[in-house]
Amino acid sequence: MSILAALTQPQPSPSQAAATNETEWSVGDLAAALRRTLEDAFGHVRLRGEISGYRGPHGSGHAYFSLKDGNAKIDAVVWKGTLNRLRQKPKEGLEVVATGKITTFPGKSSYQIVIESLEPAGIGAWMALLEERKRVLAAEGLFAPEHKRPIPYLPRVVGVITSPTGAVIRDILHRLEDRFPRPVLVWPVRVQGEGAAEEVAAAIRGFNALAPGGPIPRPDVLIVARGGGSIEDLWAFNEEIVVRAAFESAIPLISAVGHETDTTLIDYAADRRAPTPTGAAEMAVPVRVELMAQIDDLGRRQRGAILRKLDRDRGDLRASVRAMPGADAFLAGKRQRLDLAEARLRPALAGNARTFRERLGRVLERLARHPPELGIARARARLAAIDHRPRTAIAHHIARRADALAGLDRLLGSLSYKAVLARGYALVRDETGASVRAAGSVRPGERLSLTFADGTAGVRADGEGEDAPTPRRSARRPKAARPEPAAEATATRQGSLF
Repeated sequence: MSILAALTQPQPSPSQAAATNETEWSVGDLAAALRRTLEDAFGHVRLRGEISGYRGPHGSGHAYFSLKDGNAKIDAVVWKGTLNRLRQKPKEGLEVVATGKITTFPGKSSYQIVIESLEPAGIGAWMALLEERKRVLAAEGLFAPEHKRPIPYLPRVVGVITSPTGAVIRDILHRLEDRFPRPVLVWPVRVQGEGAAEEVAAAIRGFNALAPGGPIPRPDVLIVARGGGSIEDLWAFNEEIVVRAAFESAIPLISAVGHETDTTLIDYAADRRAPTPTGAAEMAVPVRVELMAQIDDLGRRQRGAILRKLDRDRGDLRASVRAMPGADAFLAGKRQRLDLAEARLRPALAGNARTFRERLGRVLERLARHPPELGIARARARLAAIDHRPRTAIAHHIARRADALAGLDRLLGSLSYKAVLARGYALVRDETGASVRAAGSVRPGERLSLTFADGTAGVRADGEGEDAPTPRRSARRPKAARPEPAAEATATRQGSLF
């Protein structure tokens, strides 16, 4: 029994219900029965209305709002997974067509629609959404002219992003073949429906990710193309993900979506907009025949310019040769100056010789009046007078110095140890050459040298007559004390001379 039949069937009075044997329902069972009845009766529906009460996704990721019109309102819910896939996100006040399943929510004794897809309702809603998105993206600078890049004049590789099965790719390839054949890389994508925007954006970024010089050649220009259609069919090219991918593309991009009257947001972000896919192919490459004709024309113009330049230079050279004076005319002035210089040179030489001759005569006259011999004799006399006085003073000074030196020599002789040696004494030294001042510092068997007035003799010490032990020698011999007179009289060795 449907819920409609259950609600329209006449209800028994309380007395009649008590008299019959009716089954009692629990609240949960009744709620479950109502839910099954609604889901079986309606299933999937397309519901048109205005979004009301939308405050963004809930903390769980789900979205809750209502759909209303002038007569009624129904609760709506979009689960988290579905919300992330929706091409059109919910927006307060937006009129939409929602596709979903009618069900109940027993916790509130209410019914609701679980939305599976969402799209604007009517052309007006689509255009309002398009204008709003265009305003937001333009404010970010994605459509600014300064970001547009020039299209390469003759690209080596052309990348095409479109459906591989439509007429668009055939038109582009045919037009490229007619104008200037170039290698073409096609990235197949869906151009409408669910997931089309993501595929187009991924294709743009995929072409940009190709490394220059890699195994797959990186295109020099990209063409994003699609045939004509309604605003709903072209909506994938209005999605923000596609617009941002076109703006961020490092490869110059040509947009060719729809017919000439169709406008999508990718047209504003692209570097160039073509009215049709065929027009995009014409923008991508030049006409080979026209290019060859232009090159031939430029070659002819270059050759003509070179010939004209040679003719002008040849005429200028002839004029310069005609204007240049001959050798005789060029040397005439210099010859004249040489003749004038020669004419002035002879009188100048004669006058110069006469001047020097007069100067020489005056010098000889002065020499005759004052002979050099007389001056030399006077100079010698003055020099002899000057030389006598220093010689006398030097002789006196030397004599005084000699007397002083003789006195010092006598004093040195009286103080020198050699005078003592001359009186019969000897100077005793050890093996190191140090003076031996005490007998106690000599070890038995030690070699000594005795210096006399007339020479030196070596001796070796013995140990006879020594009462004290031999002291240990060090690196530096200690200074021996002067012996007492009694020890000096009884010592068998010669003591210190000092």
